[in-house]
Amino acid sequence: MAQEEIYKKLSKVNVNDKTEAKNGLTYLSWAWAWGVLKENFPTATYTVYENQQGWNYFTDGKTAWVKTGVTVEGLEHIEYLPVMDFRNKSIPLETLTSFDVNKAIQRSLTKAISRHGLGLYIYAGEDLPEDDTKNTEYKPKQMVVAGGEKEVIRENTVSQLQEAFEQLNAEERTKVNHHIMKLGVLKFSDLTEAQGRSLLLNIQGLLAKKQ
Repeated sequence: MAQEEIYKKLSKVNVNDKTEAKNGLTYLSWAWAWGVLKENFPTATYTVYENQQGWNYFTDGKTAWVKTGVTVEGLEHIEYLPVMDFRNKSIPLETLTSFDVNKAIQRSLTKAISRHGLGLYIYAGEDLPEDDTKNTEYKPKQMVVAGGEKEVIRENTVSQLQEAFEQLNAEERTKVNHHIMKLGVLKFSDLTEAQGRSLLLNIQGLLAKKQ
């Protein structure tokens, strides 16, 4: 089966009721995603890559990342993912645990599966971090873009985007995902404030037409 046909088949699977939203981001279960993939393509396989020492993670001496691959009908999609904490920040090597690595592998495999089409649209909101037991204060920063500095998207705008995004159907989410990827980002929090407000207005307009 051609890759285009694989993608078309998997991208039609509605994963909306199999996701969990937390901290304004969306998470799709690795076990469920793998189960659906195997139901549709029984010969699908996955690989957890190891470094030269046989470890299931790679390191630069300061932080770590994992490398996984999912193969469907002979085509492998590879995903690299940093080993991160609940804030989606890289965990220092000296505090890394096997549990941290295992969770990174599961998340990486889920994203590798999505590259074949299953649930790809949910990554407009990127991954789900672990529970944060403490309230953190949002501090606006500045990002450098062509032509000067622009304010990064505000926390409130990200929340509004995610809330509106969750009201879209699968096809609409895919279109939003493609739109932000054309802007050179993968998640709402990487947009500028101006880009975020513009996208929010477009989504709200789309929702208004459906009422």
